[in-house]
Amino acid sequence: MAEGGVSTCPQVFVVDSQAGYVSVPVSRRKPRWARVGQKSLLLLVGLALLGLVVEGCFIYSLYKKTQEFSPCKSHPLCQDLSGRQGDTMSQMRTKESNEIPTVRPHLDQLQQRPFAQLIGSNTPKGENNVVLWLNTAGETVTNNMVYENGRLIVEKDGYYYLYSKVTLNSSEECVLIQHKVMKGTKAYGNKIELMKSKSIRCGTRTTKSSSAKASDREDRWNSFLAGIFHLRSGDTIFVELENIDKIHPGNTENLMGAFMIFPGDMLK
Repeated sequence: MAEGGVSTCPQVFVVDSQAGYVSVPVSRRKPRWARVGQKSLLLLVGLALLGLVVEGCFIYSLYKKTQEFSPCKSHPLCQDLSGRQGDTMSQMRTKESNEIPTVRPHLDQLQQRPFAQLIGSNTPKGENNVVLWLNTAGETVTNNMVYENGRLIVEKDGYYYLYSKVTLNSSEECVLIQHKVMKGTKAYGNKIELMKSKSIRCGTRTTKSSSAKASDREDRWNSFLAGIFHLRSGDTIFVELENIDKIHPGNTENLMGAFMIFPGDMLK
């Protein structure tokens, strides 16, 4: 009993067993091996991208060096061709898409280039062993060049492809035959030898009889010369043939020709 005869009620605490529990979030950390693998993968991807960039820079640098040391870069012929290609492309860009480009300017330039082809004459023996040609019959043609007395006269400076073919009859005895392509120029007093074929030819019998006549003998020999040379306006081109009496006359047996492959002088 309490003092003064007053009784107090005891305090009672009740626990509710039906109350729900509040869940507390628990942080889950990734395993260590997973974190290391992810970092390694990112590092490998970065290295691969860096390698591609370095490889691209290396290839571009090698390409530039190859262009600088290219022998065609400083060649006038290549520069002329590249310039023409650039002009053609710029002209095509300015045209409408449905317009067909024309090639007439290029054909006009080709038609203006000198060329000539001469065929053999039935009387090919000229003075000083110079071979005479036909320039007005058959497959003969001359353009921006002049033929006179066995000689082609150059009218425009440039690099020319020259060629000559002759057919000869070998005699009974062995004989030295020399086929030459010569140039005459105003810069020098003497003629200049451009090409030469030198051979000793001996006749052969076509019959088994040892007493066969010379008329029964027939042995033809062909000589062909060709090359590229720089010629100037006023130069002359002609063919000399030692023992010219041995030449076999005919339109298809002998030829001489020239055509320009590049105008001007590439060495300047």
